[in-house]
Amino acid sequence: METNDQKKTSLADAAKALLAKKKQQQADQKNGQFADKSTKALKSQNNKKPNNQRRRTGGS
Repeated sequence: METNDQKKTSLADAAKALLAKKKQQQADQKNGQFADKSTKALKSQNNKKPNNQRRRTGGS
């Protein structure tokens, strides 16, 4: 039974370590993304398309 309990605790420790590693990687990625965005040029946000209804329907 002791070996079984020992496996459970080691499995829990392994899961905690894996979760901590995953969180650290996500934090590293977020920091990297923010650094990339800060140097990126801003895009124009004017994306509205002109209304082609007159051309489509033949106009008046």
